[in-house]
Amino acid sequence: MDTCYSNRSVKFFYDQSDKNISDHWRPRDYLVVSLGMAVSVIVILANILVMVAIFINRRFHFPIYYLLGNLAAADLFSGIAYLHLMFHTGPWTIKLTLNQWFVRQTLIDTSLTASVLNLLAIALERHQTIFTMQLHSKMTNRRVVLLITLIWGLAIFMGLVPTMGWHCLCNLANCSTMAPMYSRSYLVFWAVLNLFTFSLMVAAYTRIFVYVRHKSQRMSQHTSQIRHKETVFNLMKTVSMILGCFVICWTPGLVLLMLDGLGCVSCQVLRYEKYCLVLAECNSLVNPIIYSFRDTDMLQTFKRILCCLCRRDVAGHNHTLSGMRCNTLEQEVLSESNGNNHHDNHSDDNNHKSPHGDHSDTDEDSRRI
Repeated sequence: MDTCYSNRSVKFFYDQSDKNISDHWRPRDYLVVSLGMAVSVIVILANILVMVAIFINRRFHFPIYYLLGNLAAADLFSGIAYLHLMFHTGPWTIKLTLNQWFVRQTLIDTSLTASVLNLLAIALERHQTIFTMQLHSKMTNRRVVLLITLIWGLAIFMGLVPTMGWHCLCNLANCSTMAPMYSRSYLVFWAVLNLFTFSLMVAAYTRIFVYVRHKSQRMSQHTSQIRHKETVFNLMKTVSMILGCFVICWTPGLVLLMLDGLGCVSCQVLRYEKYCLVLAECNSLVNPIIYSFRDTDMLQTFKRILCCLCRRDVAGHNHTLSGMRCNTLEQEVLSESNGNNHHDNHSDDNNHKSPHGDHSDTDEDSRRI
């Protein structure tokens, strides 16, 4: 065991990797920790709001929203893991044992991997539903549960891989600089795996965009040219936001991991390490905005939740989430009843109008992606 240096301190491995640990708080440390804590708190609150909205609104009890809820759970866990990291970084790092250091890194790796896998699952689910001309997937609840279990199983496994043996405790020459107890080969593997996942997302959304664009062009004879351009523009905007935010948040960190894993000495990866980690964590913040806040039904549910909380704080009323859920369901019944009455009153007029069913599907596809 002595040859594996498993009884050495964290400072020993940091010194071997030339990663300095300060014994006092510097302005840079205060900046990184303050920024990280602020991002973590916002991530936690935003994703709790998404999960509560999906739970209380029956309109969201479909596979795509279950995956969105799981994505919110992964991002919530990511915010908690990063908040834990902020309390165990900087000058606090030197006080950690080897096991505590591995726990800290495992939480981060597991949470970020789960978030990325959920993004991939949502992309594949949208690909399947759009190409079968459906609004919601026909996956059973059992299959959704199995998929969610698989996502977390893979995420936990990837987080535990370094702890299970893919480290450098017995080979100091192979230790990385950014994570002094991780093997360089593991960093390369993790970066390549995430880049491959990103490539699958690009392929899925590119096919969705090409398909819906072709469909909207074919159906443009039933709509005005302005409406046709609006549909294509909305789709391009949504896809660009999804892929663009993922690239912006993850590419810098993945590039740093690749450079560190390949042993680039002149790249100065430590200078940008913490900022890239904060940027990757921000992806857990923009996910609720892209996938949830752009949904009209989700926005209305958010407003009901926030209004309920405000009334409890200001007026002192005893509104509970269960009571709000009943009100939500009642509003759904009333809205559906009003919608049916409206449809009946105008059915004769609609029979004389040209059909717009295909165009409606196209607009709905672009809004739900």
